[in-house]
Amino acid sequence: MTPIPILVVDDNAANAKLVAFLLDKKGYDVRIAVDASEALAVLSSFKPRLILMDIQLPGMDGLELTRRLKAEPATRDIVVVALTSYAMKGDAERAREAGCDGYVTKPIDTRTFAETLARHLGSGTA
Repeated sequence: MTPIPILVVDDNAANAKLVAFLLDKKGYDVRIAVDASEALAVLSSFKPRLILMDIQLPGMDGLELTRRLKAEPATRDIVVVALTSYAMKGDAERAREAGCDGYVTKPIDTRTFAETLARHLGSGTA
């Protein structure tokens, strides 16, 4: 069985490595991008089924990148899950309005994280 491709977009190296480690253990094909520009470059040759999108990115933020991806025919069907440590009132709603299919706060629960993502992948949304 071919591993499911996932792109992690997070400028915090420790967070990105933890997420990649957890997903690698579950057999996913994981790539990491540290900002929107790198994510767009990765997407030119890597077609993920899911993107874990940090909201707070340097330069273009994760919500703007999500809007752009959802506006493009080639990327609009990718499941995007917002991943943020700045969980403020209204953030989940803003993420959904930008086109995110789900919302996960950091610190992540390492025991349930992969199962949460599997639900997003299974339904397309959560």
